Amino acid sequence: MFKHLQKWFVTHFLGRSAQRARLVSKDGRCNIEFGNVEAQSRLIFFVDIWTTVLDLKWRYKMTIFITAFLGSWFFFGLLWYAVAYIHKDLPEFHPSANHTPCVEHINGLTSAFLFSLETQVTIGYGFRCVTEQCGTAIFLLIFQSILGVIINSFMCGAILAKISRPKQRAKTVTFSKHAVISKRGGKLCLLIRVANLRKSLLIGSHIYGKLLKTTITPEGETIILDQININFVVDAGNENLFFISPLTIYHVIDHTSPFFHMAAETLPQQDFELVVFLDGTVESTSATCQVRTSYVPEEVLWGYRFAPMVSKTKEGKYRVDFHNFSKTVEVETPHCAMCLYNEKDAQARMKRGYDNPNFILSEVSETDDTKM
Repeated sequence: MFKHLQKWFVTHFLGRSAQRARLVSKDGRCNIEFGNVEAQSRLIFFVDIWTTVLDLKWRYKMTIFITAFLGSWFFFGLLWYAVAYIHKDLPEFHPSANHTPCVEHINGLTSAFLFSLETQVTIGYGFRCVTEQCGTAIFLLIFQSILGVIINSFMCGAILAKISRPKQRAKTVTFSKHAVISKRGGKLCLLIRVANLRKSLLIGSHIYGKLLKTTITPEGETIILDQININFVVDAGNENLFFISPLTIYHVIDHTSPFFHMAAETLPQQDFELVVFLDGTVESTSATCQVRTSYVPEEVLWGYRFAPMVSKTKEGKYRVDFHNFSKTVEVETPHCAMCLYNEKDAQARMKRGYDNPNFILSEVSETDDTKM
């Protein structure tokens, strides 16, 4: 009992203070910061204003949305007030009874703002209207109408594009909390479980991984976040996955794998981050999305496998129990990949003979010991 409490205390308190820095969080966000970026380079973001607006957080986007409309209404309200002021249509000028104003019923800045709002959003109450008396007012009406359509199209399009981004679809694809290492098909494999929480499929799904670690080249150069390709497959390959139910993907730890020289005892002392990517096309929108997560050495369990989660009911339906999605079961597993392959080589040598090049056959002449 005391050992379990000690393990829980170390995991939840001491472990949190000693958490490793990771490039990709569990939910796929990248933990990276750009510093000393030149001012000229920052202007490039305004050149590609559409992508910049789409990448903004919702609070900033809604601020721009409200400011764009309120600002344009107030700006054109000032222009309409200026037209009425120049043409002396305001009550303070005491226009004559037969005076024809540029815009009917503009009595001040407030009424000019209301007319600007009605014009840009095409409300058209019919109380305030432009007359044919002023060409300037007609031109301003046309200009505000065109600019209002542009602002409306851009801002509403940006809101719709952000809502329909495939990034939201990626949140319904989840990875297991831990990765496990155990035998599969007679080979030592690193296994990860991934599930699609929607019934709609991801078409053309492709899964792969990158191992990030710090390496030192033979020339003495230190490369931080050096990337090593990690191939993940299922039984049918890693292309065009039939992603209707949770899949267990695995990486075979062979002589070419970066995990080949790791062992159960040395794994927690390793310094790496395994980033897993899943690319696919959303069936309903045909938009491409990417889901990613990462695993640090503490999240890789050696000698475990995932508990089964797919069963068949009496009615003939397949049932997926997500209670066992990240649940692991301890199994007998070789101490290291090298041990497994050495054991296989030893068993193979026992089944076949070998010639001994140091063996020399010498002929011995028989003597007749019966002679007297």
